[in-house]
Amino acid sequence: MMMRAVISALAIAAWSLPADAQSMSERLNDYPTEVRADYIFGCMAVSGQSRAVLGKCSCSIDVIASILPYDKYVQAETVLSLQQAGGEQVAMFKSAVVPRTMVADLRRAQAEAEMLCF
Repeated sequence: MMMRAVISALAIAAWSLPADAQSMSERLNDYPTEVRADYIFGCMAVSGQSRAVLGKCSCSIDVIASILPYDKYVQAETVLSLQQAGGEQVAMFKSAVVPRTMVADLRRAQAEAEMLCF
């Protein structure tokens, strides 16, 4: 129980760091290639397996990376994964303000990417 509280506190502290702590070029390049490729692979699995969709999915992750620093992307993806699980232990990830804010920020970045790229 104490470990969860520590992890939550660290996540809250990391989430509240100002976005301008990194320069724009650092933010655009802080997503590892493997993460970008994984996103593109998933995007293409949902959207279609064509060269045009490859370009749109590549654009999408680039837009997300320009809006959301990588560490915040990972935190939001982690919360989303935890929300998929059931049970009492993950209830805090469904109801607490900070995890909901993390997911909302990711959803806004994804919506922006969809408007610009698709």
